[in-house]
Amino acid sequence: MIKSKKTGQLIVISAPSGAGKGTIIKELLKNKPKERWLSVSATSRKIRPLEKEGIDYYYISKEEFEKRIKEDYFLEYNYYSDNYYGTPKGYIKEKLNEGIDVILEVEINGASNIKKIIPEALFIFIMPPSLQEMIKRIKKRGTETNEKIIKRFHTAYKEINEVTKYNYVVVNDNLEEAVDKVEAIIKAEKCRVDRIEEVYLDTKEEELHELLMSEEFNNTPLGEKIQWKLN
Repeated sequence: MIKSKKTGQLIVISAPSGAGKGTIIKELLKNKPKERWLSVSATSRKIRPLEKEGIDYYYISKEEFEKRIKEDYFLEYNYYSDNYYGTPKGYIKEKLNEGIDVILEVEINGASNIKKIIPEALFIFIMPPSLQEMIKRIKKRGTETNEKIIKRFHTAYKEINEVTKYNYVVVNDNLEEAVDKVEAIIKAEKCRVDRIEEVYLDTKEEELHELLMSEEFNNTPLGEKIQWKLN
């Protein structure tokens, strides 16, 4: 008797570097591959070991990125840790209209820009268990200099203070539990009243309503009513 909107949910996920948002997103996609789609961001930073073009990011030069900014190619973009990051517009609206949930992995400023354009999106912030653990994870990558790690630490400290701008926060101290929490959030959001398109009665429900409202039913003894209902 409830008809929900068929459009997909736009899910915006942000986190400080080293919080593990990328790993959580991979698990979300693995859980429901046909119902979710990751909008791959573009970046001007260099590709890291084990990363793949078109899967983790689209890797382009700063000059190419700035050219695409002028061409209005991005839904949002941000300059972060000496590099550009941006969300291409292509396919997002199309996927949502198909009923597919679209996941955006964006930085804090990018999420703020999206919130201005699409305030009804779902915004989730992934928090590291501690800043010490975050630094440990970044060092484990083996791709950052000490200078860059210090810079990321200061950036992360500022980003964590922006958490109140999000709908939900999940601490990633245990991957499986963190993924379960994000799954629960997505499931709950789909039950929101503002996602209901209409409330309706099917034929049987309408017949039952007519029966309950009828004078004959109201003048019938309780025992007969129960038997009547069973039949």
